[in-house]
Amino acid sequence: MTQTTSTLTKKVLIGAGVTAAATVGALYATANLLFSFALDTQARRSMMRRLQDGELEDPQPETPAADMAEQEEAADWFEESKQPISMMSRDGFKLHGWLVDPDCVSPTPHLYAICCHGYSGDPAEMAKYAHRYARMGFTVLVPASRGHELSQGRYIGMGWMERVDLMDWIGVITAADPQARILLHGNSMGGAAVMMAAGEASLPRNVVSAIEDSGFTSVWDQFMFNARSLYHLPRWAARPLVATMSLICRHRAGYGFREASCVRQLHHTTIPMLFIHGGADDFVSPASLERNFDACASIDRQKMMIPGAGHTMAASTDPERYWRRVSNFVTRTFGL
Repeated sequence: MTQTTSTLTKKVLIGAGVTAAATVGALYATANLLFSFALDTQARRSMMRRLQDGELEDPQPETPAADMAEQEEAADWFEESKQPISMMSRDGFKLHGWLVDPDCVSPTPHLYAICCHGYSGDPAEMAKYAHRYARMGFTVLVPASRGHELSQGRYIGMGWMERVDLMDWIGVITAADPQARILLHGNSMGGAAVMMAAGEASLPRNVVSAIEDSGFTSVWDQFMFNARSLYHLPRWAARPLVATMSLICRHRAGYGFREASCVRQLHHTTIPMLFIHGGADDFVSPASLERNFDACASIDRQKMMIPGAGHTMAASTDPERYWRRVSNFVTRTFGL
């Protein structure tokens, strides 16, 4: 009887072990697939490659008719005016960007704006923002994030690696013009890069102020939100999946999802900051606005929620309110 019980117990334990191994294996395989799709630009079935091959449609939302005229004018201006610029990243990749001159009669000297695009986008999507700043007298740099457009790099950093690249782009400007006064503006992942860079202890004094539009709170929070909103996973299922993706990311790309945090970086921010979000954003939670704003240590911080605006669509949904607030912020912080 004892021997039979012992044999049965062993079989149960072996069966449980096989089941657990199969579960862990399935979890890793799924996490690896999602990591490759979302963050590995060279993976055969990555989102970036499928976009380039035309297998996926660009997820950018449709521009409202009220904003279409400005967008088209800015796109033509950007295409005619842009000048190439490049640099080497600290980890050995050639990063590319576009530089445009001020588009006004008497620009104030030493003014620069850096406009950072979002995940899976390219510099051209920032044409409208670049044109607005150029008309205010800024020389505008619009870099392509690593792994995007003409910039090299295999893995997407979701703002974390891009913050270092942004610091180096700032260095390119200050090396050419030590008196440079710089504005940072980023949308979505570009907004995350701006927030993360703004919290760096080595941020040059040349950076006067920064604007983030539709940025998330951390890479961990963003993937948790997307796991639930896009794949309808309950929290208990999403957590181990995202945790495994984070481990894979640390091994391959060199960073974990929790350390890549806008909230943590904003605790060290001292420059004036303007936070913007759309109330109908279904890709980055609108709750990110309050969390990022509350985390910001700067005594000069502002926030604006645009009701009814989808992801990165605040400027298109209510352009009058958006640009009045942005112009007032920039004019005040730069003393224009």
